[in-house]
Amino acid sequence: MTRQPVLVIGATGKTGARVAAKLKAEGTPVRVASRNAETPFDWDVPDTWAPALAGARAAYVTYFPDLAFPGAVEKVTALAAQAKAQGVAHIVLLSGRGEQHARLGEEAIRNSGLDYTLIRSAWFAQNFSEGYLRAPIMDGVLPMPGGTVKEPIIDVEDIADVAVAALTQDGHRGKLYEVTGPELLSFADMAQEIAQATGRSIRHIPISFEEFHQGIEQSAGDYVADVFTAIARETLDGRNAQVSGGVFQALGRPARSFAEFARTAAKAGIWQSAA
Repeated sequence: MTRQPVLVIGATGKTGARVAAKLKAEGTPVRVASRNAETPFDWDVPDTWAPALAGARAAYVTYFPDLAFPGAVEKVTALAAQAKAQGVAHIVLLSGRGEQHARLGEEAIRNSGLDYTLIRSAWFAQNFSEGYLRAPIMDGVLPMPGGTVKEPIIDVEDIADVAVAALTQDGHRGKLYEVTGPELLSFADMAQEIAQATGRSIRHIPISFEEFHQGIEQSAGDYVADVFTAIARETLDGRNAQVSGGVFQALGRPARSFAEFARTAAKAGIWQSAA
C-alpha cells in the first residue's frame, strides 16, 4: 500500500479531528492541517494550500465555518485545481444537506477532474455536546428556532466513519452519500432524549432566528453567528424532514440514533458541571 499521506483539512474540527484519529488508528499515514498545525492551512491564505497538498494521495476537505458561506465555493474550486496540480488523486468533501451554496461546492468538486466522494450531512448531534448548544443545555434549556420542524440529526462519529471508508477502501469514488440519523426528531424530542440520558430536566424553548443569532454571537462571535443563523433560516423549513440511507450505503450498518449519542455523551460527563 502506498505510504503517501491522507491530508485532513480542518483537523481540529468536529469531523476532521475524528477522521484524523480514525485514520491513524488504522495505520494510515495522515497529514493534519489547520491554521496552527505543524502543516499550516488557512482558507484565507492560499499560499498555504500547495505545501499542505504536496505529496498527499487524498484529502478530506471541510470548509470552516460552512460550505454555504459566501466565498466558500470559489475557494473550494481553487483548492481542487491546486490539488490536481499537486497530484492528489481523491477528494472527500463534507457538504451540508439542503444548502444551495453547498450544492455549488459539490459541483466544483464533481467538475474538478479529480476522483471524489461527497458526504452531504444533516445537522450534527455534537452541536449539543461540543458546540454552541452545550452551554444552554448545561442550564437545562435547548433554545432553537424552527418551531416543530423535525430533523434527522446525525452523530459525527458516523460522518467520520463514512469519510475514513471513502479514503481507505475501494468502491466509494464518484459516490454521493447523504448521511442522516435513523429517525426524525423535533428539538423538543432531542431535549427529551438528553433529559433521559442525563437524568436532568432539559426543555426546548422555541425562539426566533434573531434570538438564535444573539445566543451564538455571545459564545462564538458575530461571524460564526451569521453563518449558522443563515443556515438555520435556510434549512429549518421542513426541507430536510426525511431520513436518508447514506450511512448504510457506505458502511453496511445503520446510523447511530440520537438517543445513543446522548447516552454516550452523558456517560462521558459532557453535560456535568465542573462542580
